[in-house]
Amino acid sequence: MITVGHPVVFAVGILGNILSFLVILAPVPTFYRVYKKKSTESFQSVPYVVALLSAMLWLYYALLSIDVLLLSINTIACVVESVYLAIYLTYAPKPAMAFTVKLLCTMNMGLFGAMVAFLQFYVDGQRRVSIAGGVGAAFALAVFVAPLTIIRQVIRTKSVEFMPFWLSFFLTISAVVWFFYGLLMKDFFVAMPNVLGLLFGLAQMALYFVYRNGNPKKNGAVSEMQQQAAVQADADAEKEQQLRQAHADADGEAVAVRTDDDEGPKNVVVYIMPPPPPLLPAERAPPLPPPAMAMMTAHQTAVEVV
Repeated sequence: MITVGHPVVFAVGILGNILSFLVILAPVPTFYRVYKKKSTESFQSVPYVVALLSAMLWLYYALLSIDVLLLSINTIACVVESVYLAIYLTYAPKPAMAFTVKLLCTMNMGLFGAMVAFLQFYVDGQRRVSIAGGVGAAFALAVFVAPLTIIRQVIRTKSVEFMPFWLSFFLTISAVVWFFYGLLMKDFFVAMPNVLGLLFGLAQMALYFVYRNGNPKKNGAVSEMQQQAAVQADADAEKEQQLRQAHADADGEAVAVRTDDDEGPKNVVVYIMPPPPPLLPAERAPPLPPPAMAMMTAHQTAVEVV
């Protein structure tokens, strides 16, 4: 019988631990964003509660079956998922925080605690290991079925916006590695759920390559909206120019001047003062005398001064 001490099995198990660790760290950017913004925004806690419960089930199974490699990765998963949930509870609004606490108490404490208590006190030997492995495998199958909602959304919207490629890639590779690990160990509780995980992972990657360019209709609609916005902006600019022209014509004349630096005509407003109104007869200056009279008047004024 092949055991964990076999070099091939140990190498496959170590590779599975590394890939699973990368998958576990995938939400780090999300929770860093939550920490920076001090808000959980629209993020939900259900995926992390489910992930924690799955890790707890496999951790219990690894303790019963004395599988060191399963024990190591699921211990790390329990710690990391608990940190995620602690951050979520710190910054979540009260309704979301209350819902998360109720979910943790019901699933991770109530159901898991009841299962462990029942198996420890009422089931003995290998049967206990088999039941724990069966429960873990069934829950893993339920977790692997969850991507069906994402696949349906991708097909409906023809967009992979909510299905990151690298997450799907590492999940698929991880499922392959853990399938071979379970096969080599003849542990079908580990191997069977990863068959479904492999199929769903391949389906997600295939959909990514089909719809990675996005929805053509959606892109066309966005382009059409941009064109309409550009046309509307041009119309608004033309109306504004006409209003300015009308105000300019009310006070003066607009003269088109073409400069050497410009590519087209440039309107320059030249203000021309209107002619002054005619003076009244009383305000008009007396007519000038003829030249001879003017000279004589000047001579007389000079004589009088002397």
